[in-house]
Amino acid sequence: MVEVKKKVSKKKTGIRKKPVTKKKTVRKKTKSSQKADAASSRQALSDRLKKDLDATKEALKHAKTAAGEELKLAKKAAQDEIVVLKSQLNAALKREKQLVKISEKKIHKMLAAGEKWEKKQLRNIKKATEKAIRNLKK
Repeated sequence: MVEVKKKVSKKKTGIRKKPVTKKKTVRKKTKSSQKADAASSRQALSDRLKKDLDATKEALKHAKTAAGEELKLAKKAAQDEIVVLKSQLNAALKREKQLVKISEKKIHKMLAAGEKWEKKQLRNIKKATEKAIRNLKK
């Protein structure tokens, strides 16, 4: 009998190929789960918007009260300023009246003095004319 030699295969020394990784299977979402996700995200957005709206309303409320207080203070300051200005105006009017009275008294005195001077001058003129007439007659 003849023995059959077994073939010994030589191993190849070369580049080994990496085994191909299997694709991961992505599980598709069902329509009901998509609807639930959409509803929950919509609800979360709605809640966040409501919180923002409440915060804005609160801020506006505080701003309105602060503006009201500032307006009251400004109004009070304006009223105080009006009182001061009115008192100054009254004082100025009193001074003006006094000045008018003083000037009227001075005018009367000046008129009286003017009339007195005029009468005196007329008397002097009469005396001078009489004297001149007497001197002419002589």
